[in-house]
Amino acid sequence: MAISLSSLKSTTVWSPPRILAYGVAGVGKTTFATGADKPVVVPTEDGLGKINVPHFPLAKSFDTVMEALAALYSEPHDYRTVVVDSIDWLEPLVWQRACKDNGWRSIEDPGYGKGFIAALDLWRQYLDGLNALRDERGMTVIQLAHTDIKRFDSPEHEPYDRYVIKLHARASALLQEHSDAVLFANYRISTVKSDVGFNKKVTRALGSGERVLYTAERPAFLAKNRYGLPDMLPLDWQAFAAAMPQQ
Repeated sequence: MAISLSSLKSTTVWSPPRILAYGVAGVGKTTFATGADKPVVVPTEDGLGKINVPHFPLAKSFDTVMEALAALYSEPHDYRTVVVDSIDWLEPLVWQRACKDNGWRSIEDPGYGKGFIAALDLWRQYLDGLNALRDERGMTVIQLAHTDIKRFDSPEHEPYDRYVIKLHARASALLQEHSDAVLFANYRISTVKSDVGFNKKVTRALGSGERVLYTAERPAFLAKNRYGLPDMLPLDWQAFAAAMPQQ
């Protein structure tokens, strides 16, 4: 059927969010994610610790991850949130499968970044699985990741370091595009300057231990959201959920 002006819509249909949360080690990413409504975890690393939450066995292959997503799609359950912990530990499993499919010894064997490009097809399969859970099973999607610090070459300013998601750049860009919110978790830090004599001052970092979630990009880190959230929130699922627009 041909598209006509009668197909135009002025309202949007609410869908559960697709969230990518990354942060420094030990800040509480997993605690944040498992505070969501009726969570189930697909673990690629042993990061649950003492958190008591339903979870699949530790995934040691890309196929195992896909089988977990398929089970959540096809079998009856009342889980409302799927948590993948973490995607940077999933990445080696993606590379392992790409190497197996192509007969490579390592993901760099093809040269010129071709292995990483081939791996994107597997990442897309994985994202299709998450989308199916979101669109057809009504599940919120939360992916967790660790941080890396890399130099950013700005076309407007001198280069500077910033926190980024600990993934290959191509995979990171793909997963960020897929996400409705990319959230950066860190400890809230302030700085003070102290006089140490001889007309010299040093800058010291002070922290109260408060853990926060940043929702908008700054020079020091990547972040975004499609919900008009405050730029900073407590690292707490209830606070995040309260700030989200109501369906």
